[in-house]
Amino acid sequence: MSVSSSDRLVEDLRRVIEDAETLLRETASLAGDGVGAARERLAESVRTARAADRYVRDNPWRSIGVAAGVGLILGVILSRR
Repeated sequence: MSVSSSDRLVEDLRRVIEDAETLLRETASLAGDGVGAARERLAESVRTARAADRYVRDNPWRSIGVAAGVGLILGVILSRR
């Protein structure tokens, strides 16, 4: 059975979220302004990834349509170069 690209994307997104959460837990004891800012940016990325994952699961066909539209636009732009 072949895995569709949207299933693969969701699985990759889930793996990125898990890795980011692990990184946040492991760096919790580090101190400093730079580390704190980096942790906050990473936490925001995790929240965004979770929201994107939820949206794709709730609206799979709309997500496929948007991805196809973006791919078409990029294809047209890149083919003109």
